[in-house]
Amino acid sequence: MNVTLNVLETPSGKDSDYENFPVGSWILPAQLRPHIYIYYQFARAIDDIADNPDLSSDDKITRLNAFADVLAGNQGPTMVKTAQNMRASLLETGVSFDHCLDLIKAFKLDAVKNRYQDWQQLIDYCMLSAAPVGRYLIDLHGGTRNGYAASDALCCALQIINHLQDCSEDFKQMDRVYLPKNWMGEFGATVDDLNKPIITPALRLVFNEILKSTEHLMIKACPIVRDIKSHRLAMESGSIIAIANRLIIHLTSRDPMAEKVKLNKFEYILCCVKGSVKALAQR
Repeated sequence: MNVTLNVLETPSGKDSDYENFPVGSWILPAQLRPHIYIYYQFARAIDDIADNPDLSSDDKITRLNAFADVLAGNQGPTMVKTAQNMRASLLETGVSFDHCLDLIKAFKLDAVKNRYQDWQQLIDYCMLSAAPVGRYLIDLHGGTRNGYAASDALCCALQIINHLQDCSEDFKQMDRVYLPKNWMGEFGATVDDLNKPIITPALRLVFNEILKSTEHLMIKACPIVRDIKSHRLAMESGSIIAIANRLIIHLTSRDPMAEKVKLNKFEYILCCVKGSVKALAQR
């Protein structure tokens, strides 16, 4: 299949304002923000391809392979500016290409897989779709004293929170379900519950189990604010932890089938302030 330059990307129109969590906020060093924005644009571009309901699985994989080819330095007809910029940024900063290639692997998986058997399968997916983002930011900001474990836990938790927020939309638009099948079966929930205007009692039990496991991830994530070498990235991480914990509370008490569960502006700002101050106090 030939995918020409001008149709390789399929932008959804989503930008950083769409995200739950800050993307390259003013807390982070000004000289690094352009690189963070390039990484975000790269991730958004390949995510949009994977989520495009009008593309076949084969077409999605062809386009995603083209991004990987550009990262590898192949200057073929499928060259796109987003991937070009990402390659130049990685070469300039010395950050590993793996943090982009793993994202491509995740979105290629999205092109062919729409169900997850259990929690571990879901975590394995998140280790490709979310953990690379935290690893990229850590490497860009000078590293961490104790490896990636806390960052991986935080990023997986953020991804799962997003899955719960968008569960109905993901199912209706792409027949994609990020709820563990074994828990669905255990509590008597079915994918048809995702078509309902309000959450069913069975689906509520599945959500509660997922949220309980996500809380455990958040506990594992807490050391990140001490481990990261960059004070500014630690503050950003503290803000994100506060936002995530607040969203977990909302998802426990509110109905993501009936509404988009998110923080209001006041809650968001308050979490950012409290989280960043708490992070500094812990360093």
